[in-house]
Parts: sequence; structure tokens; C-alpha cells
Amino acid sequence: MPAANAHTSFEFIRSEKIESLNVHVEEYRHKVTGAMHFHIAADQDENVFLVAFRTVPMDSKGVAHILEHTALCGSEHYPVRDPFFMMTRRSLNTFMNAFTSSDWTAYPFASQNRKDFFNLLDVYLDATFYSRLDPLDFAQEGHRVEFEEPNNPESPLVYKGVVLNEMKGAMSSPVSTLWQTATKYLFPTVTYHFNSGGDPDSITDLSYDELLAFYRTHYHPSNAVFMTFGNIPAKELQARFEEQALSNFEKLDINIEVPDEKHIFSPVKVEEAYALDEDDVSGKTHHVMSWLLGQSIDLKEQLKAHLLSRVLLDNSASPLRYALESSELGSAPSPLCGLEDSNRQMSFMCGLEGSEPESAEAFEQLILETLQRVAKEGVPQSMVEAQLHQLELGQREISGDGYPYGLSLIMASVSSAIHRGDPIALLNLDPVLDELRELIKDTDFIPSMIRELLLDNTHRVRLTLRPDNKMTERKDKDEKAKLAVIKAGLSQEQTQFVIDQAAALEARQMQLDDESILPKVTLQDVPAQMHIPMSEQQTLAGQTFDWYGQGTNGLVYQQVIIDLPELSDAELQIMPLFSHCMTELGCADRSYQENQQYHVQVSGGVSAYTTMRGATDDEQNVSGYFVVSGKSLLHNQEALTKLLHETLNEARFDETTRLREIVSQQRSRKEQSITGQGHSLAIMAAAAQLSPVACVDQKSRGLESIRFVKALDKQLDDSAALQALSAKLVAMHEKIKQAPRRFLLIGEPEQKDSLAASMNQQWGASQGATTSSLALTPTREIVKQLWTTSTQVSFCAKAYPTVPVDHEDSAALTILGDFLRNGFLHRAIREQGGAYGSGAGQDSGEAVFRFFSYRDPRLTETLDDFDESVTWLLGNDHDEAKLEEAILGVVSSIDKPGSPAGEAKGAYHSSLFGRTPEHRKAFRQRILNVKTDDLKRVAAKYLKPELASIAAVTSVEKAKGLDDQFEVIAL
Repeated sequence: MPAANAHTSFEFIRSEKIESLNVHVEEYRHKVTGAMHFHIAADQDENVFLVAFRTVPMDSKGVAHILEHTALCGSEHYPVRDPFFMMTRRSLNTFMNAFTSSDWTAYPFASQNRKDFFNLLDVYLDATFYSRLDPLDFAQEGHRVEFEEPNNPESPLVYKGVVLNEMKGAMSSPVSTLWQTATKYLFPTVTYHFNSGGDPDSITDLSYDELLAFYRTHYHPSNAVFMTFGNIPAKELQARFEEQALSNFEKLDINIEVPDEKHIFSPVKVEEAYALDEDDVSGKTHHVMSWLLGQSIDLKEQLKAHLLSRVLLDNSASPLRYALESSELGSAPSPLCGLEDSNRQMSFMCGLEGSEPESAEAFEQLILETLQRVAKEGVPQSMVEAQLHQLELGQREISGDGYPYGLSLIMASVSSAIHRGDPIALLNLDPVLDELRELIKDTDFIPSMIRELLLDNTHRVRLTLRPDNKMTERKDKDEKAKLAVIKAGLSQEQTQFVIDQAAALEARQMQLDDESILPKVTLQDVPAQMHIPMSEQQTLAGQTFDWYGQGTNGLVYQQVIIDLPELSDAELQIMPLFSHCMTELGCADRSYQENQQYHVQVSGGVSAYTTMRGATDDEQNVSGYFVVSGKSLLHNQEALTKLLHETLNEARFDETTRLREIVSQQRSRKEQSITGQGHSLAIMAAAAQLSPVACVDQKSRGLESIRFVKALDKQLDDSAALQALSAKLVAMHEKIKQAPRRFLLIGEPEQKDSLAASMNQQWGASQGATTSSLALTPTREIVKQLWTTSTQVSFCAKAYPTVPVDHEDSAALTILGDFLRNGFLHRAIREQGGAYGSGAGQDSGEAVFRFFSYRDPRLTETLDDFDESVTWLLGNDHDEAKLEEAILGVVSSIDKPGSPAGEAKGAYHSSLFGRTPEHRKAFRQRILNVKTDDLKRVAAKYLKPELASIAAVTSVEKAKGLDDQFEVIAL
């Protein structure tokens, strides 16, 4: 790669082609400031940009996190209040966000539209390098004190702030507290000792001047790493970097880095507490053991550590996971089990949850004895080879269904770039994988690593985190006392400042900025057509077989899709458990451990799940499917086909001890999901009686399922109940096996004939019978519920019955969600109310319109704001440009690309439910034709207060006194 391909302000360093990813990776350095630029050149229209800064706070005040928020609140060339959120609706982006990690902060975006990409690039460069950092933005996004009644100095003082409330919500999760506490002791002297997001108890100590000082040293090109992906040449990107930002900077003589942690020469044993607002705290203790390992930038050592972690913990055949799963000391392995490789030094953790404090010694003994046994006896060579196979498969698979594919590659390598390692090597695993294939031939390879990294490593922490049901009360009391002291010490001038700041902030939040200074795309920039993969439909022994030829980089994806038979309400409620058990229990003559090990040897994973949707013209008319899905490398495709056949036909449900463990683990996972997914759970609860699918979702995946699994877990202490559950699963399996089925196959285009022949050989003589189809009871009723749990914040939702997708109003309702969020909800609920997030949207599958808030310090006030948004819409004239912004947002989400396999799966399953490519393209055109009058009409028609169904996840304290308005349900 000649240096001529670099802009004159950059020097070319090197280039490397990565065959397995079909990309070139190029490395450059800015000549003046030393800023690094890594460009992944790929034949992809979806271009990705990320700029990252090393951010190394040495306290838990949240300076890096609050700076991430405030940097996006206006800049030198774009001096508007909220350019980031404004650009989300003036853009066709496929991704926009900002992240605060433990030692870096990053600002990524992606777009398929070239004009849009450079619009976003200009705004991002200005936001990061020329941020205004207005004190009012610090007060809004970080923290401030206000009088409870803003104009009444006699009322109590309260803390407010978006990040403060976000972190109160985050730290309501026991797992978040567990992670922060474990790293606090594992890293006693470096930045990982602290909470980079901010500890709610420390955030209020951060000053505005500290924020400014941190920005000036950390957000400088000399401390920056640029990473890009796509088909725009590096030279063109660098020209924009130089013109818009870098040309105004000189090199800063500063070297921000994380030093290696000082070694601990004697293992640490510690016990701490976390807040749990429940009367019964038995069986709620967490135990975790953690070890500090080597540097993450050493690729060979990192992959060796990954291999060790996978061998020990990947599945139930893995010796350490098996010990944890089968132990009577707790209910399930800890969510922290595994390798953490994003910090400068890696760490390995394993643990148990659902335990008691007094089990700490026995837990530690269990871990060490298991490791000693494996170090002495070794592990089967096939297990090590299978886990190396998983690393290879992960290297080859083209992702992009969550993150854009290019961003997933960047995120895999950004940590190495931040720590001045070799991010190109981290993308090109093949040479090290080849080396590992030779190393694992030594049967002492895994045992020697266990001895070196774990058993002989004294930098080890055993943490016991026990529940404390008085902690929240003590913290609340302490906060009120602290605020009372602050209030008592306020001078008359300071009192007036608090009042004036609240008024100034409200005025700033209500002001209308000149958005025309921001770049934008218009509807004329929207592509005329949307890309949807098309299948070739064939017949396989009388059964439907759909083939998608996609560029999958040597992977094969197979699915067996079975019509859901008639199922009882009780069977529908345990369907997620049935689906999970189908691949987690034994199969044919293999035990569950042998079966999981076989999965790892021949596939990239096998899963089973159900999918249900209402008809395009009637949400009460539901169809559903049971799907068995798998993927593999091409050379394993025959084994994968056989495995799917065995899984569907020969899955066993007779391993009752393992079944008991699975239920216990599911209970733990569901209980932990509440504070992380509270808004989704609240939405499901609000919509639960408005459609048959929503009703099933609430019972099988929603808040009701949490109560159900808790009760089931207790029932299974009785062996008769356990046998009865096993029998139910067997009966369900028989129904599923007999139902009609069809097939989906995705692979490289030239592999079609050989893959089809393999499928035909395995499934040709196998046909499902005609059975009674799924039939769900129609429902269209409202609920008013408060679900209480241990949380410092609330998650609010309202739902209204609307129309399915074929109805003429569905397009306007879809646009209405973005319009209300952009024009009212963001300001009222996030900026003024202090919630981390809020939104609204139409679900045409369930024919429901939903409002929601996320990590919200308020409850009833937010529910009122949902209503106020409709009043605002109907009572005002609206700029057509705002309608265009809402349309752009919806079209952007419709057109968002996925992975090659993900797009094929999406197209296939959409068609199953009547959303054919033609149907989806017609709906997209209807979206483009929506008018402002349509929004007012559908809002007035459907969003009537008396039709609202309401649910919220909140604390016991916030629910007090509301039981006359809501059904209050304890989780």
C-alpha cells in the first residue's frame, strides 16, 4: 500500500489483508498530533466511523461518563442544545451512539448513505474536539440540586441529573454491583478500581471545573484513535479529519495510559453487601472468585486464555461449569463466569449465585478442588479441539444483526488500539489459531495453564456479596440528611442561584434552536428501493424447502420450522422452558453433557425457539412456529443436518436432576433481568391483555413469567412435581414432532446443490402429520398495574389498542411514535424529568401503540407526560420538517442492513407471517406518504385516555398510596 494513499497530513505505516474477513486493514498516524487512524477497507456500502479517547478516571465521580453526555450537547460550529439527538432524526444512520468503557470513551456511527455519513462525521468531529460544555448541560446531564418545588425555597432539596438516574438504575442490578465490587478488589491501585460510569454516591461530588479539566487533557487528538470501515478511501476520510478538526491542534505532551496493576502476593477474601428490598433475603448471596491475568494486547496469550475459559466454563460438559451447576451451594453459576479481555490486563472469574454467606469457604474449596483435579487428570483432547473450532467459527462468521458488521470488527479491536497494542493482529486470528492447533497437541497444555494462571497465581480475590434489606433505607436517609445540611448552609445568594438555575435550565430546555445550522438528508436522499433477499423455493419429499444463496464466508445456516400445534395455556407458559431444554438436555443416546460437547464439536450452536404474530389484517388471528436452528462451518454441514434431525426427533426430557438445575438457573436469570430490561417488561405488562400474542408474551417472557418461574422453582423441590414437569415436556415434544414442517437453508450460492442433497438425504423420509393448529383466545382488555421490586428508578408504560399493519392507519401510527418522541417526550421525560430514556411506537403485529420510559426517577408524572404529548400534538401546528425527520427515522430503521444470514432469516420469517417482500415494500411506500394531518387524526382516534392500559415497574416506596388507582403486584 503506497504512502500516496494517505492524506498529506497523515503518514502511512502498514497494511495487511485479512483473507478470512475479505478486508484490508490500514494503519496511519497523524503527523502533527500523533492521532492514530486504523481503516478497514471493505467492499461495503455501510461505512462506519468511531473516534475513541483514552479516559482514565481515578475516582468514581463519573467524569468520563458525564463528559460523554455533555460533549454531545452542543459544539463550536453547531451551538444548538442537543445536536446528537437532533441528528438522529435528520439522518439515515444505521447506528448512532456513544459509549463509556472502563478506560476509554468512544463515539461511533454508521450509514449506508455517503452524504449522510459525511454529515454525521462533521457533527461528531465538532462535538468531540470542540464541545461547548455549557454549565447548564452539566447540570442537566450530570447532577444538580433543586428544590422539590423549584420556586419554593422552603421545600426540600433533591438531587437531579440524567447520568445520576442512569447509574442509580444500573447499580440497582445486583450483577452490576457484583462486577464493580469484584474489580475494586482485583485492581486496588489502577482505574478499574473505580466505577467509570459513576457511583451514585460519588457522582454528586463532581464539579464542573473537574469536568473541564478532564476534557482538555483527554479529548485531544494526541490521545485519540480513529477507526473506520467501508468503501470510502482512507485518504478521503483523513482529508475531512484534518479540515474539520486536526489542523487546529498541536501535539499535546501527555501520555495517558493504564499501568499494570501491582501484584497481590496473598489471596484476598472479602465480604460486602448489596441493597435488596425484600423481606426474605435467604438464597440471595453471590460468591465470585477472580484472578488477574496477563496483558490483553498479547494476542497469543489472550487466545490461550479464551481457550482455557471456554474449556472450563463454556457448557455443562465443561468441568468448572458442571461443578457450579451441580453444586448444592447455590442455585446457578454466576453471570460473571468467564474471561474479561477489554481491560489492559485480563481477568478470569467464576462464581455462584443463590447461595448463603456462610458457604464462602465451601465455595472456594469447590473451585480449587475442581481446578486441581483438572490440572492433574487433564481434559479430553476432543474438548480442547472443539473449543478451538469455536474460536475459528467466531473469526469467520459475518455478524451485523445487532451492531453493523463493520462496527463489530472495530469494537473487537478498539481496546488493543487504546492500549497501544496491535488491533490488526486482533482481527487476523488465523496465524495464532494455527499456532494453537500445534500447542494443544500437548496433553499438558490446558493443565499447565490452569497451574500457571490460576492455581499458582496469588493475585486472586474471593468475594462474597450478601443481600441487605435495610441498605436502601439507610442510603435514602443519608442522602436526605446530606441535602438538609446543604440546604441549611445555603446563603440567600446561593438559594437564589438554585432557583435561577432551575428556571434557566427549564428555559433552555424549552427554547427553539435554529436547527438549520445542522446538516441533514431529506426524503429525496432516501433510496427508492429496499433490499430484501429473495429465496428459491423447492420441494423436499413433499415438504417446503427455501434456499437463500448469501455471502456467508463459508458458514451454513439451517432451520427446521414447525407449525405450532394446539397448545394449552399451561403448555404455552412453559414453552420457553421446553425450547431451552430441547438443546440443553440429552439427545438420543447422549447425556446432556455429551450432547452439549457434541454441539461444540460440529456446530456453532443449536437453539430452539417459538415465534408468533397476528395476521396482517387481524391481530386476534395468530399463527405460530417452533424453530430448531443451527449453524456450522461448511465441512460440518452434514453433521449439522443430522444434529438438527436428532434434536427434533430424539431430544430427551428424562434427566430430571439437570431439569431441576435449568429451572433454578432460569429463575436467577429472570430475576436479574428486571432492572436491565425494565422498560421492555413494563411494555409487555401494559399490552398483555390487548392481543393474544401479547398475552402469551406476558406469561412466557414478561413479568408474569418471573412470578411463575419463582413458584415453579419452589414446587420442584417435590420429586413428584419434577417428574410431572418432565412428563409435560415429553407430551409437548410428541405434539411438536407430529406437526407439519418446512426448511430453511442459507449458504454460499455455489453450495446449493450439495447442501440440498444433504438435507434431502436426512429429511427425505421424514414428514410431519396434519395436526390441530395453534388457536389463541381473543382478548382486548386494559390493565392498570404497578409491579414492585428492588429498584431505585421506575420503568413506565402505557398501551392503546390500535390496528394491524394492513389497516390504512398503521403507517401514520408508526410515524407518530417517532414524532412524539422527537417533539415532546425527549424534552419532557429525559431533559426535564431526568429519565435516561423514553419513547413511543406502534406494534402492528399486536395492533398496539406503546409509550415507555427507562430508568426514570418519576412515576405518575411520566404517565401524565405521555398524555401531555398527545395534547401537545393536537393543540399545535407543526413544521413539515419535523414530519420529514420522523419519516427519515422510520425509513432508516426499515432499511437497516443485517448480516447476510440475518437478512435472509428476516425475509423468510416475515414472509411466513404474510409480510412478503411485496407487502413490506408497499408498507414502506405508505410510510413515505404520511402527512401531519394523518398524525393528528390517528392520535385523536386511538390515543384516548379511557383506552389506556398502564403498567410500571417501580419500588415498593413509590407504589405506596397508589393502590386505589392500580393493582399493585410484588415480584
